[in-house]
Amino acid sequence: MVRATIIGSGPNGLAAGVALARAGYEVRVLEAAETIGGGVRSLESTLPGFVHDVCSAVHPAALSSPFFRAFGLAERIEWITPEISYAHPLDDGRAGVAWHDIERTAAGLGVDGRAWLSLLRPLSRHIEGVVDFTGNQMLRIPREPVTALRFALRMLDQGTPLATRTFRTDEAAGLISGVLAHAPARMPSLAASAAGLLLAAQGHAGGWAYPRGGAQRIADSMVADIEAHGGTVETGAHVTDLGVLDWGDPGAGDLLLLNTSPRLTLTHPDIPSRYARAIQGYRYGAAAAKVDFALDGPVPWANADVAQAPTVHLGGTAAEVRASENAVARGTVTEHPYVLTVQPSVFDPTRAPEGKAVLWAYIHVPANSDLDASELVTRQVERFAPGFRDRILAHHAVPASARHALNPAEIGGDILGGAFTIAQALRRPVLSTAPWRTPMKGVYLASASTPPGPGVNGMAGWHAARTALRDAGERVDLDDLFRPPSAVAS
Repeated sequence: MVRATIIGSGPNGLAAGVALARAGYEVRVLEAAETIGGGVRSLESTLPGFVHDVCSAVHPAALSSPFFRAFGLAERIEWITPEISYAHPLDDGRAGVAWHDIERTAAGLGVDGRAWLSLLRPLSRHIEGVVDFTGNQMLRIPREPVTALRFALRMLDQGTPLATRTFRTDEAAGLISGVLAHAPARMPSLAASAAGLLLAAQGHAGGWAYPRGGAQRIADSMVADIEAHGGTVETGAHVTDLGVLDWGDPGAGDLLLLNTSPRLTLTHPDIPSRYARAIQGYRYGAAAAKVDFALDGPVPWANADVAQAPTVHLGGTAAEVRASENAVARGTVTEHPYVLTVQPSVFDPTRAPEGKAVLWAYIHVPANSDLDASELVTRQVERFAPGFRDRILAHHAVPASARHALNPAEIGGDILGGAFTIAQALRRPVLSTAPWRTPMKGVYLASASTPPGPGVNGMAGWHAARTALRDAGERVDLDDLFRPPSAVAS
């Protein structure tokens, strides 16, 4: 039996493992950490009984992902899809609220309701086409060219200074700025608008769902499938040199897939100099400084709707959000940073003891920053939720400089696998019609540093596995690997 060794147990590595195990390969997954999951791990990092997600917490892309749809992820684990996808509070108790129902969202935005519908309704109605356009290698003809054109025009509109003219109210302007700021990039920019529009469209299509019990459930379901098809997963296996790794015989068809930074390819003894130079030139971007809180009760938001929104963007006005993100791009952090927060225990009582709550939060910071964001985040939450500080039982901070120790793929604390720019969307990590393939026989990249980039969707892993199978002469599609989701045993 031919073998496939996969370095890294993040969602892309596990997706590749699922695909190859189902295609008949003997799969072995090697994970450096003592727990599986990479960016979809959950740990009790503050106090016993308080379950915190290590990296990703809410997964708009998971249930719209072609890979996870075929895998039957929606049936394998329990998902929570809240009525409110995300919210953006303002200083005076007002808030912009993005309901799953786009018409309800528009009604709440008053004079900006029609502009909100014009921007996002065509995208949310054709989310499959948007996902196809943004979720594959970009050097290709999209399956739905009209949807791709609509997306591109809106990306241009929101990625230039003209974007400030779209909305007239603070609520709508703040609401769109909060979702565009997910990607650590200058604002306005084409990169930020592309990422944000996809997320916003998903908020009104499938919604911003998250797994009951924590992101770890995603990894656990994939590992179970790999093991059910004869594969194995080993933790505590930190691979730093491909030259000494026993991964089989590429001449016999054995495969090596890297759910890691592309820099690991530099340790391969047969790497061509031209490819090595390209990998060395691949850039990493701004980083994340994260703080988890264990709370003695829910966050006391001043706005009642915000209290029912698992995802809350903190930053004040759209101008403040832009100032915060542009400061990071210049290498600094403002006193009032944009904070991405998630309060999963609002609808998931398994995440904290009865009556208690958890809050997940991070800010963007320059790469390798040693900043402990605890106080900055606390002040920003307190700004929109007076009394928050009094509810903190414990907290756990991870500065950007420490993230590499948790996940070696997060270079400098970059959780997106590379600087988020339009140029690197095309060159991720090299300019190629099949960037998952390396010049080394049998070696493939299967991480967020390859298309379609960041997001828990498994697509980079699937593209890498499919490329490897096609190189071996096997044309395998998702339908060939999976039974209909309704027939998959839970």
